[in-house]
Amino acid sequence: MKKPSLRTRVLTGAAVAAALGAGTFGALSANASTPAAAPAAAVEADTANRNLQQTTHLTAAAATRAAQATLEAARKENQRVSVAVVDRNGNTVVTLRGDGAGPQAYESAVKKAYTAVSWNAPTSELAKRLEQAPNLKDVPGTLFLAGGAPVQVKGAPVAGIGVAGAPSGDLDEKFANAGVAALAK
Repeated sequence: MKKPSLRTRVLTGAAVAAALGAGTFGALSANASTPAAAPAAAVEADTANRNLQQTTHLTAAAATRAAQATLEAARKENQRVSVAVVDRNGNTVVTLRGDGAGPQAYESAVKKAYTAVSWNAPTSELAKRLEQAPNLKDVPGTLFLAGGAPVQVKGAPVAGIGVAGAPSGDLDEKFANAGVAALAK
């Protein structure tokens, strides 16, 4: 039997690859339009397994309650702020822009919340650390200005609340702490 030419082998390979790709695409398209079948048997996770870790996160309802309490504390002092609540991983759960808050306040609030949860410390304290470690400010997504407070459970961070827009970071942080306190109720 004569060995096929290189051109024939390449064309045959391309045709086989195209057919397999079309079959895979068709199967994926069909699966996307039909509901997934229930698994045959439930698999139990062994929570004693060293390879698993449980974490604590705020619910969306709790994050919203904290954000609303923060805005209320600012409103009582006639301050126009934005507030952000992020989870333990720094993902934004809730943001609220208070009436009349400046356009820069939204992003600043998110960054302050992220910074507070990342270091498990109020951002006013972290801003002081810049004197010893000025490169901290280069970490992406962070903002080392007062106005962020961590939410802790047994000393571990589970969320961060950031506030921006008041005339001083001290006021921003005061309002963030009001949000943290609302979670204790």
